[in-house]
Amino acid sequence: MTQILSFEQIIFYEDRNFQGRHFECSGDFAEMHNHFSRCNSIRVESGCWVAYEKPNYSGYQYMLHKGEYPDYQRWAGFNDCIRSCRMVPPYRGNYRMKIFERPEFGGQNMELNEDCPDLFERFHSRDISSVNVMEGYWILHEHPHYRGRQYFLRPGEYRRYSEWGSASPSIGSLQRVTEVN
Repeated sequence: MTQILSFEQIIFYEDRNFQGRHFECSGDFAEMHNHFSRCNSIRVESGCWVAYEKPNYSGYQYMLHKGEYPDYQRWAGFNDCIRSCRMVPPYRGNYRMKIFERPEFGGQNMELNEDCPDLFERFHSRDISSVNVMEGYWILHEHPHYRGRQYFLRPGEYRRYSEWGSASPSIGSLQRVTEVN
């Protein structure tokens, strides 16, 4: 019996339209500055990835699914700076998270197991100060209908919004990370 090995792969290019120096990556990478100075296009060969503006998985975050991104505006980039990336492990289970209006799991709360395009319509608030992700991987979006800054959340407890990289508790929508997003 032959075993087929699969691996996730993403390619970062310095110039637009997949030109210039490039760097191929097949796993989490905390500091990519030595491999390229700027990033103007990305090709995701397989898998689901989060690219970060700064080293060590910080700064602006960008969710990338299989496909081609010929310039940084195509992945909703604010600039041509990508310094780290993280592979989102394949996941085929349930999705469940609980959001809280106040830090340390206080105030109004709601449990979710599906995407929410407009958080204010369901939660009657845009302030999300803490989150408990019980199952699955999620993306919080700064604005309704999955627009604006993105925040990738793995299973775990986030006691305050700074723990997922936000400078404010304002969240407009949230979405499960699936292969078909």
